[in-house]
Amino acid sequence: MFSKEEAQKIKREFWITFAEKYPRKWMLYNTKIKDFSFKFYVDNKKAMVALDIESKDEEHRKIYFEKMESLKTILKEEYLSDVIFEKNHQLENGKIISKIWVEIDNISINNKSSWTTIFEFFSKKMDLFEQFFYEYEDYIKDLDINT
Repeated sequence: MFSKEEAQKIKREFWITFAEKYPRKWMLYNTKIKDFSFKFYVDNKKAMVALDIESKDEEHRKIYFEKMESLKTILKEEYLSDVIFEKNHQLENGKIISKIWVEIDNISINNKSSWTTIFEFFSKKMDLFEQFFYEYEDYIKDLDINT
């Protein structure tokens, strides 16, 4: 078990090492859609590449999720075959968001020997997610186009 300070140091080293090995500007929050963002996540059990739809306007969150759902077959068949969709995902703070993600299990940020696996997963899956988004962003962004 690590102290809080040791865990923070490992986490900081992990993200610095990832940025050095994959020096690329990821889209993340720069989707130009409010509260619609791509995220990297890792802990001591799994790593995820996710799209979080966190709109405070429930109707907007619903529409964006439905748009993504309408593209699910394309996303699965051409980009991320193992993608998971969850319309009502509850965060630890109780907030409900919509989440679309891919993950790998049985890895740990605390185990440096798994970092290469995590970095490769992050790079490959986020790149595919971004390619998908760029291909369909006009449709996703336009709230006037119904699903």
